[in-house]
Amino acid sequence: MPATARILAVDDEPELTELMHYHLVRAGYTVDTAANGWEAIHAVRAHRPDIILLDLMLPDLDGFGVCEILRRDPDTATIPIIIVSAWSSTDSRNLGLELGALDYITKPFQPRDLVGRVDRLMHARAG
Repeated sequence: MPATARILAVDDEPELTELMHYHLVRAGYTVDTAANGWEAIHAVRAHRPDIILLDLMLPDLDGFGVCEILRRDPDTATIPIIIVSAWSSTDSRNLGLELGALDYITKPFQPRDLVGRVDRLMHARAG
């Protein structure tokens, strides 16, 4: 994993972004956070992350909308997205994956599982 690998964690629950931030920084990542959809779009354009962890239920612009906007822009279309959502239905999972997410983690999750999935995705991209 490159030392400068940057993760963007997007969630409107500050406790959850703090949890993700803590565990990912301990794993060696640089982590930015965003609390809503438009903040996420601006953060992606300002500091192109290597991976985006994206909640679906966000104020102003939901995660599906964020995913769709990022996938339509050639500059952001290839950034891997892992959806991290309380929605556990097959429909929401399938829609997220259809919109271009590479993985889907259901809340609540084990921090070790989240870091493991990020690590695997980073290693797959590097290899």
